[in-house]
Amino acid sequence: MDFLMSGLAACGACLFTNPLEVVKTRMQLQGELRAPGTYQRHYRNVFHAFITIGKVDGPAALQKGLAPALLYQFLMNGIRLGTYGLAEAGGYLHTAEGALSRPRSAAAGALAGVMGAYLGSPIYMGMFQALSEIGQKHGLVGLWRGALGGLPRVIIGSSTQLCTFSSTKDLITQWEIFPPQSWKVALVAAMVSGIAVVLAMTPFDVVSTRLYNQPTDARGKGLMYRGILDALLQTARTEGVFGMYKGIGASYFRLGPHTILSLFFWDQLRTLYNTYTK
Repeated sequence: MDFLMSGLAACGACLFTNPLEVVKTRMQLQGELRAPGTYQRHYRNVFHAFITIGKVDGPAALQKGLAPALLYQFLMNGIRLGTYGLAEAGGYLHTAEGALSRPRSAAAGALAGVMGAYLGSPIYMGMFQALSEIGQKHGLVGLWRGALGGLPRVIIGSSTQLCTFSSTKDLITQWEIFPPQSWKVALVAAMVSGIAVVLAMTPFDVVSTRLYNQPTDARGKGLMYRGILDALLQTARTEGVFGMYKGIGASYFRLGPHTILSLFFWDQLRTLYNTYTK
């Protein structure tokens, strides 16, 4: 039930945030390995990107990839949040005195993120026809192309997100800002977590997008980047430090609401379940 509720919460958030994922991905890929000012910027900012994509490709293009996105969110976050929830319910994240241990919370968030992201990596690359073609051309290993490169992003993001959420929720409860069991506690904690995760994840998100998108040779080896460290160095050297934060506005408009909605839905579903099963 923990995994089911976690997956449903993530899917609910995905319905609202998938258009922001489309915009973010396109902004991160424009001007790839091109010095600033040497290429045409099709998207000036997140709002301009929304209008341009809707005008040129049609409104439906903003929900492109929704089916695999929902499947990926259900699988990845079902495992990630479900695993973290089980660790929390089992008391593994708290000290003997009952206080939240931030190192344990961060470690559990990182481990849960790795499990969810690695198992869900093939879905991140595409849906059934694409998976079949990749499998036939590159074999089973090809389905996990770029998966290892995406793990540092997930480790940082999941650890930051879940640790920040739990810590903020714990502090708000201690300070008695809201009534006990109020939905506002989870909402505020999720909002704080959303800001923290965007700042921590964006450089890795840019690199992960480019690793998945790069062309490959006949053996499935990337032609542009040797790995995540090489991608980070090439991006910083060619596009500057701000190149690693390319599309941060779109990242916030996607990751921020997605973090808020998924964590809020997840917390409320668990609260309802615990209320009606006692």
